[in-house]
Amino acid sequence: MPVDLGAVLQWQKMFAHLRDRRDVTSPDMISLHSIDLGVIVGYLVVVAVIGVIVSRKSTSAEELFLAGRSLGGVAIGLSLFASNISSTTLIGVAGAAYTDGIGVAHYELWAAVILVGMAVFTIPVLLRTHLTTIPEYLGRRFGVGVQRYVSALTIFLSIFVDAAGSVYAGILVLQVLVPGLPFVPACIGLALFAGAYTLAGGLRGVVYTDVIQALVLIAGSMALSYEVFARFGFSFSAMAAAVPAEHLSLVRPASDPSMPWTGVLLGLPVLGFYYWGANQYIMQRVLGARSLEAARRGALLAAALKILPLFMMALPAALAVALLPPLDKGDQVFPMMVSHFLPVGVVGLVLSGLLAAIMSTIDSTLNSAATLVMYDFAGAHGRDWSPKRAVRLGRVVTGLFIVVAAFWPLVIRDFPGLFNYIQQVFSYAVPPVVAVFLLGMFWPRMTAIGALTTLVFGHGLGLGLLVLRAYFARSGMMDPLPHFTVVAGLSTLASALVGVSVSRIFPKPGPERSDISLWRRADSCGPWRGVADYRLPALLVLLAVACVVWIFR
Repeated sequence: MPVDLGAVLQWQKMFAHLRDRRDVTSPDMISLHSIDLGVIVGYLVVVAVIGVIVSRKSTSAEELFLAGRSLGGVAIGLSLFASNISSTTLIGVAGAAYTDGIGVAHYELWAAVILVGMAVFTIPVLLRTHLTTIPEYLGRRFGVGVQRYVSALTIFLSIFVDAAGSVYAGILVLQVLVPGLPFVPACIGLALFAGAYTLAGGLRGVVYTDVIQALVLIAGSMALSYEVFARFGFSFSAMAAAVPAEHLSLVRPASDPSMPWTGVLLGLPVLGFYYWGANQYIMQRVLGARSLEAARRGALLAAALKILPLFMMALPAALAVALLPPLDKGDQVFPMMVSHFLPVGVVGLVLSGLLAAIMSTIDSTLNSAATLVMYDFAGAHGRDWSPKRAVRLGRVVTGLFIVVAAFWPLVIRDFPGLFNYIQQVFSYAVPPVVAVFLLGMFWPRMTAIGALTTLVFGHGLGLGLLVLRAYFARSGMMDPLPHFTVVAGLSTLASALVGVSVSRIFPKPGPERSDISLWRRADSCGPWRGVADYRLPALLVLLAVACVVWIFR
């Protein structure tokens, strides 16, 4: 999900009133006890040590960017989960749930469904083509022009939105923990710390530190959830009786301003597929898998974990309506829950989880963006570089992106209104990419000119809609456009129709088109292997999601 800077700003204001207090027994106070500080410092030391140890293995470009294609399923799954959860996800999801109910959890539930779909359909194709980058797949299918187009878009979104936004959000968090912390040095320090082990250890360093970060995130969030649920005696009927019925409902009317069911069905699958299936900074872990089985196990583990945010982020915040005094802003609920419900030591664990969320996003985006530059633009595949030179150049590119991530927050800080609009860029930028990716993998007649036309048309449409929506907002006029999730779904459909039409009119196949780049029935329909078959956990995850939606319908 894009960074919600408004959520962090509200969280910073709320936490500022609490940071200097010392008596944790008071419901209006929070204490950073020496034990809490020790937990935070201990976590940072562990991350640094892992980065140093792993850096000794980064002796080739494939090791630096794909961990030598040796990652196991557990590491992949935990890293996928950790890289997705940003600091503002913890704050923003809780804030949205407090204000509007648990509908925001649809982002997480759709992620589980999409990860299952990837394990069944797309991952076999991607690994069979032995890719280094996701845009490289489109290059194999449609030529280098389409590859570089999508790669450039991905780099922009990764560095200028995800990485820089996470640094900015992270500084706001750190400033409430360390009052008076100067903004610019803090930006540089945070980017350097997260970038240092990325620079040294490459993808292996990112993944191994993400494993620790995922465990810290889960432990801290579940500790907070436990304390909230305990106040209702762990009784679902007591919870349901304490808050408005719609607050615990996942199915909202089409007119709902926060999460209409039309957007859930039309737009969230599009946004989710791009993020989980066509986004380099997420999919790089899958490309680094030691085998197809390991990649599938990792995707399915991440799918199972994506059910947890409903219970460890959204539901506790929705229930906080009955436990806390009325709040001016929903985004205040996370620090209020920390201040009211957690004892000494656990506060440090939760705040370590916040830091983990910040760094796991930054390190992932830095490494993936450097990979795209090295392989999609510098052509590392086709150059006769020595392993030492390739590693050196890769680290130089990563270092340049660290500088951007460190200083671009200054622009975000000076132009907050502009960056608020960028939060919705994903909804307007990714539909044509999703259309091209799906048509390219599942429709053999899709052509290079059809793909390029789809991208140009889709992004022209998205830019026009974004400008129109910005105009309505600035002029104070009523916005007649549907919810942005609905717009994303309809834009994807329009882009796909353009791609199909152009490919039928100009049926010449794209360059380097090969059957290995197309999905085959055999990719998903092999012989049943009993309890070891990946389709069994895939089915269980889908059943779990269906049960959750039914229970909270």
